[in-house]
Amino acid sequence: MSILTGLLGPLSTVIDRVLPDREARDRAKLELLKLEGTQAAETLHAQLSAIVAEAQSADPWTSRARPSFLYVMYALLLWALPMGLIAAIRPEAAQNIAAGMNAYLQGIPEPLYALFGTGYLGYTAARQWGKIKGVDQ
Repeated sequence: MSILTGLLGPLSTVIDRVLPDREARDRAKLELLKLEGTQAAETLHAQLSAIVAEAQSADPWTSRARPSFLYVMYALLLWALPMGLIAAIRPEAAQNIAAGMNAYLQGIPEPLYALFGTGYLGYTAARQWGKIKGVDQ
């Protein structure tokens, strides 16, 4: 069973929820079925296999790199909670902190944001694949 075969069910469910037009849903599902036997499916399988191999690596730097990066992003998002408290007590300090954070985040090159998105999606897909295969819990 290819990885795409295991993902067809969940992808079909997503398509059903995202596309309101019945004809568009049917066309999207047909394209998924066509993709299953193509080179693109094999390429996707090879890419996800590499991600799973990284995640299962005995080297802690390799196996934890992607999740650690996600934890950093989560920490940045959770920083909104104490910022709300700071804003309630000292609004000018909160504005200065926010301006400094915005300046910093705008200084990060766009390719790093793309890398984060790719890593996040790859990690999520690898976890889903591992759960379908019964490797991950």
